[in-house]
Amino acid sequence: MTAPSRWRRGVGIMLLDERKQVFVGRRIDVEDAWQMPQGGIDDGESPRQAAWRELKEETGIAQAEIIAESAQWLRYELPAAARGVRFWGGRYRGQEQKWFAMRFLGRDDDIDLATHHPEFNAWKWVPPASLPALIVPFKRALYEAVLDEFKELLAA
Repeated sequence: MTAPSRWRRGVGIMLLDERKQVFVGRRIDVEDAWQMPQGGIDDGESPRQAAWRELKEETGIAQAEIIAESAQWLRYELPAAARGVRFWGGRYRGQEQKWFAMRFLGRDDDIDLATHHPEFNAWKWVPPASLPALIVPFKRALYEAVLDEFKELLAA
């Protein structure tokens, strides 16, 4: 089998609370792996529509506003060993994502991980600088790029 050569289009959300802490969820399917909400773009869906849908599907959150959008699409590549059927049926070599910074306008009680298809089993607010250490190694460069993209929003 040859390695996939295409990139799956997706979105990511850096959700910020009033202290400029970032929401991360612990994945159900990967032991002790934390990440920001993210996912694929459905057919006929704009990146903004996908970001709103993914945020609601993964966190139950509807109380937010978009405050920034990444200027470019950012990529991460799956490790060769993970490109088989486990991720997207082996069709893609990784994801190419449009990232959105959002301000959380709700209360922590509004966060509900018990969604129709749960992806997270825990969540927390973390300082932005701690994000790369929480993520799986093959996504670290992507998270560093997201931090760089939104650095002005994160400044005190």
